[in-house]
Amino acid sequence: MTRFDFYHLQKTPLEEVLPKLTEKAFATGKRIKILVGNEERVEFINTLLWTYSEESFLPHGSKKDGFAEEQPIFISSDIKNENNALLLILVDGATPDVSYFKDYERVMNIFDGNDEDALEKARSFWKNIKSLNEELHYWQQRSNGTFEQKV
Repeated sequence: MTRFDFYHLQKTPLEEVLPKLTEKAFATGKRIKILVGNEERVEFINTLLWTYSEESFLPHGSKKDGFAEEQPIFISSDIKNENNALLLILVDGATPDVSYFKDYERVMNIFDGNDEDALEKARSFWKNIKSLNEELHYWQQRSNGTFEQKV
């Protein structure tokens, strides 16, 4: 069974939340795939993870960097699991077919609750996953930017 976590952004943008969640995921020692909703944003996310903090280091790359199978964190808009990741982070509206998730232990869907299209897409995705009786968790952002799990 795959665990699905939905992170509902309300106060803090993706650019601030993604590096922190990726750091926590990386601390588990498992490979990570960041699936981006469109190819144009792949290199933006790649650069973001190199530059977001001088105190942190997240080893990662994209197709442009090559050696996908060796990357602990791989960023792509392609649904293939190029680096044999067990953790998947979905951003920018990436929501592949539910059969795609069988290779992952955990899927984290980060969506912007201030964007009506993103909100509707996340709701539809939630319903699809719920119909499969997978483990679902919903995290709503508080005013201070932290997340609170809602039941």
